[in-house]
Amino acid sequence: MQQKNRRAFLTSTLTSGIALALAPAILSAQSAQQPIPQPPLSGHENDLYDFVDPELLPALKSLPELHLTNETLARVRQQEQAPPPLPPPAPQPVERRIPGPVSAPDLRLTIVDPAPGAKGRPVLLHTHGGGYVGRSAALAMNFLQTAAQTCNCVVISVDYRLAPETRFPGSLEDNYTALRWVHANADALGVDRVRIAVGGESAGGGHAAMLTIAARDRKEIPITFQLLIYPMLDDRTGSSRPVPPHIGAFVWTAESNRFGWSSLLGIPAGSPSVPPGSVPARVENLAGLPPAFIVTGAIDMFVDEDIEYARRLIAAGVPTELHVVPGAYHGYDLLVPNAKVSRRFTDYWTTALRRAFATV
Repeated sequence: MQQKNRRAFLTSTLTSGIALALAPAILSAQSAQQPIPQPPLSGHENDLYDFVDPELLPALKSLPELHLTNETLARVRQQEQAPPPLPPPAPQPVERRIPGPVSAPDLRLTIVDPAPGAKGRPVLLHTHGGGYVGRSAALAMNFLQTAAQTCNCVVISVDYRLAPETRFPGSLEDNYTALRWVHANADALGVDRVRIAVGGESAGGGHAAMLTIAARDRKEIPITFQLLIYPMLDDRTGSSRPVPPHIGAFVWTAESNRFGWSSLLGIPAGSPSVPPGSVPARVENLAGLPPAFIVTGAIDMFVDEDIEYARRLIAAGVPTELHVVPGAYHGYDLLVPNAKVSRRFTDYWTTALRRAFATV
């Protein structure tokens, strides 16, 4: 990737749920052609760097430390930049509008089809990351194209409504409306109704888990697989449940996690009770869910909740594959895509998705 496009891509990834608070300073520094400001490092922070995979460390050290607030969020949304789509022969994206839920705006879908006109393909319904408060399908474009091309499936990503403007269950209903539309229009899309997977990264993984639970409970549309990439599953992490100092120290922190969940729920993260179905980790019954794939970094803020969710899925009889990547912080694959751990990460999830589609 040329340096200019690479810089734009890094900027766009930082405006996701992995680093919403960081984008304004990066964008400002780049537009003024000034060096990115470096955060002051204490001896304690230097010790925390010892937990990071060496290949992932230089990119991490280039990130300024900012705090995620409503004011920062507004600036980030104004300045988000989507990475350029991968050029042909990668499949190219097409946008489509469909009716939204009752009394809600229309939904924008991004469709990536590796073989337009073909029939009976599997489909991945994707929900993008962004800490529940930011980002869009366009900013996940390279992931969508990679999934479509590598797994020979149609990929459809939903631009759901964001918090805090839209609280739960608004985004869930957007995603469920998209799921219903895919199922109803399977023939026209050239996809197989019995091979619908859902998936996403970070908050998108949380949305995918919520959607899978809702689909099970509503008993209308079968989902064959859930692809959960460092998913954001538990509002209690970093609020009512503290984490060790080396967990979530970088990129997506406890402070950011509290902001994201509180924005979605409309109540403080870690509150004694939450709206039913809003927090996957708080759903008591996980039986009857489709097979799951979960991958997370060993120093990601979400590592404990992701491991626990995998354990509970397995205990409930749900076939589950779990990968924990040593030395990996949240969103490491986006910041350092050519690192060995990032290439292994891509191989993990693409292999799992292809296998899931092949076994239905």
